[in-house]
Amino acid sequence: MRALLPGLIFVGAISALATWMATLPVLAALRISPLVVGILVGVVIGNTAGAKLPSALDAGRTFSAKRILRLAIVLYGFRITFGQIATLGWTVLLLDVLMVGLTLGIGALVGIRWLKMEVPTALMTAAGAAICGAAAVVATEPVVKAKSHQTAAAVATVVVFGTLAMFLYPLVYRTGLVPMDLPTFGVYIGATVHEVAHVVGAGEAVSPETADTAVIVKMTRVLLLAPALIIMGILLQREKGPDQRMAIPWFAVGFIVVAGINSLNLFPAVVVQALIQLDTFLLTMAMTALGLSTVASQFKGMGYGPLLLALTLAVWLVLGGFGITQLLMGG
Repeated sequence: MRALLPGLIFVGAISALATWMATLPVLAALRISPLVVGILVGVVIGNTAGAKLPSALDAGRTFSAKRILRLAIVLYGFRITFGQIATLGWTVLLLDVLMVGLTLGIGALVGIRWLKMEVPTALMTAAGAAICGAAAVVATEPVVKAKSHQTAAAVATVVVFGTLAMFLYPLVYRTGLVPMDLPTFGVYIGATVHEVAHVVGAGEAVSPETADTAVIVKMTRVLLLAPALIIMGILLQREKGPDQRMAIPWFAVGFIVVAGINSLNLFPAVVVQALIQLDTFLLTMAMTALGLSTVASQFKGMGYGPLLLALTLAVWLVLGGFGITQLLMGG
C-alpha cells in the first residue's frame, strides 16, 4: 500500500480536477463526462511532463488502470435493475441484443478483415459503439489485453461520434422526416447512440417521455456488456488454441451480480446514488491513468483505421438501427 499511495494520490488529484472540469458550462452542455475529461488531461500531462514524473508514481498509476478499472465495472451494475428492463418487454430486449451483436460483428469484420486494424483496437472501438461508449471501451481493454494508446484511440472515436449523434437525432426528428412517435423514437435513441450521457442529451432535446424511454433502453444495452465480454473472451481464447487457459472476465460476472443485488432494492436510493458517484470517480481514475500512459509516438502506424471503423459503425447505427427499430416496434 505504501508503494501504491503516491501514484493513487496523483491520479486521484487529476481525476478530481477532471470531475470539476466536466461541470463547466461548455463541457456540461456537450455532455462530456468526467471519464473523457480525465483521459484527455492524462494524455496532456503524459505527453508534456510524463518523462519528468517520478517513478514512485508508477505502481499507483498501474493499479488505477488495472485493478480500480475492474472494481469500477463491477460497481457499474448499480446503475440498472432487472425491473427496468422487464418493463420494456421482450421486443426491446431483442432489439438491444440484435444491435449489440450485429454492431460487434460488423466492427470485427470491417476493422480486422477489411481495414487490417489491430484486434484490440477494432474490438474496443466496436464495443464502444455497440454498448456504452467510453465505459465499454475501458471494460473491454483487459479482455483484449490492449495497450494504453489503443484504448485512447477507441475512446476518442466514441466521443466524437457519440457527440455528433446527440445533436443529429433531435435535429432530424424535428424535420418531421422520421415516422416514429415519441416513445418509439426514444427506443431508437437508446438502442443506437453511443454514450449514456449522449442518450440523455438526445432524448431530453426531443421530450421528457422520449428521454425516459431512451435511458431504460440504453441501460438494457449496458447490461449486455457482461455477456458480450464473456463471449468475446471465449472467442479470443479459441483463437489462441485449446492449450491456453480460459480467461474469464470475472469483473463482468461481478457486474451482473451487482445489478441483481440492485434489483432487490436492498439499499436506500441515497446510498445507490452515492455508489454511482463513487463509481464514476473510479472510472475517471482508470481513464486518467490510461491517459498518463498514452504517448503520442505510440500512435504512429495506426493510420485512419479507428476513425474509418467508427464512421462505418456510426452509419450502421443510424441506418441499420432505424430499420430494425421500425421492423420490431412498428413506429
